[in-house]
Amino acid sequence: MWLIRGGTARGPWPQVKVHAATSIGPQYRRVKENPRLMRNIEKFIRDNVPRFEEVLCDFLRIPSVSADPRHREDMVRAAEWLRKYLEGIGLDAEVIRPPGSVPAGHPLVYAESEAVPGAPTILVYGHYDVQPADPLEEWSSPPFEPTRRDGYLVARGASDDKGQLLTHVFSTEAWLAVYGKLPVKLKFLFEGEEEIGSATLSAYLRQDPDRLACDCIVISDTAQFSPGQPAITYALRGIAYFQLELEGPKTDLHSGQYGGAVTNPANALVMMLGALVDERGRVAIPGFYEAVRPISEEERQMLGLLPFDEDVFFERLGVDGGSGEAGFTVLERLWVRPSFDISGLTAGYQGAGAKTIIPSRATAKFSFRLVPDQDPKKIALLAEEYLRKICPPGIRMKLALLAQCPALALSLRSPWVDAARRAIEAGFGCPPVFVRSGGSIPIINQLYQSLRAYVLLVGWGQESDNAHGPNERFSLADFHRGIRTSCHLWQELANVEVKDSE
Repeated sequence: MWLIRGGTARGPWPQVKVHAATSIGPQYRRVKENPRLMRNIEKFIRDNVPRFEEVLCDFLRIPSVSADPRHREDMVRAAEWLRKYLEGIGLDAEVIRPPGSVPAGHPLVYAESEAVPGAPTILVYGHYDVQPADPLEEWSSPPFEPTRRDGYLVARGASDDKGQLLTHVFSTEAWLAVYGKLPVKLKFLFEGEEEIGSATLSAYLRQDPDRLACDCIVISDTAQFSPGQPAITYALRGIAYFQLELEGPKTDLHSGQYGGAVTNPANALVMMLGALVDERGRVAIPGFYEAVRPISEEERQMLGLLPFDEDVFFERLGVDGGSGEAGFTVLERLWVRPSFDISGLTAGYQGAGAKTIIPSRATAKFSFRLVPDQDPKKIALLAEEYLRKICPPGIRMKLALLAQCPALALSLRSPWVDAARRAIEAGFGCPPVFVRSGGSIPIINQLYQSLRAYVLLVGWGQESDNAHGPNERFSLADFHRGIRTSCHLWQELANVEVKDSE
């Protein structure tokens, strides 16, 4: 059953029956059979609301900016903060230093609870690193001094991802404080490089995947569909990110003396980038859409039922409309179709006044967001072949693939999804909707491929949290609903039957 706010719609994924894991005892039967269980845990959460908020504020005060070498010690401090807190609630925890293959990396934090015979093992992933706070002048309060404002906590990392990852830590604390044990075995894995490529975690996954073995991976680094409407994300777009460098004459030239005869690298760059998209908003590279699946009528109907207003969407962004691939709605363009975007352009004179030159070089950074079955490496080959074909004479071209990851699409025919749906409805008071995301989280693909475990993407943030911009914020109401939902999630996941559990 697919549920939307204010009604019910029959979708392509039937409800999956989840069985009780009776081997862990009657006190861990389905929540509806033992309401006192969750009432006591929820009372603990209510009693600790002020403390949970203060602990989050303490964590947010650590400027754990992974991209800035000046914050290397802060990264270590944040990792040690997590280790200490996880140990303090009764888990075995440690800080794992980066392997020799990643000498400039930041540490991982790992913790685990006791095994529960007959119950699943759940890996909780999150990241403690944050984006740089620049531009500082656009913040209404210091970015690393958490400030309460209109029901939100404003600080860098509040939503992405410190506030969200702590919801699972606090729910674990609640279970252990009230009952002394958990209904499932939990493994926590927190990294400090999600914002810069996850090199340390990637190396660790290759080095010791058995330690992270699990039945299901829980990640809260996504958003709800809208305020008050929680969501389960079942697909992420992939990405192929490039840097294109064009070189022309050996030095800048006078545009009056040479213009019209010498190929201008800036002109060539604009022409070549413009040729990547046709007049209908489609990527013009031959073979680009070869592996793209058409949208099924079922999914198109499902997306059409979501309470989404395109005019409100654009108004919130401060624009009077948008553009994209013809024949598709905004949500379809964002979630189901590939796209092309230029992220940066550098060429020629940028100072005050006029300087009439032909620049000797020009550079652009651009990316393609990819959908399931599109191979980033194949897309890179197709892009280079096409760009070389249209590159004009007098220009030397260099194309570098800076980042890549394939798209991720998960089946909703899963007992893990059904368990998460029940937990979210208990924690938020309404059922979730099922959504895709237009963004990419590259390490999730590696976790999924390495551990062969289902990935539950259950985020408590909002798209309006301004995660990478000034005045990042996290709704305190959603923070506490996330803790409550996480408490229910451990109970619901315990009911999923698995084979060869620890």
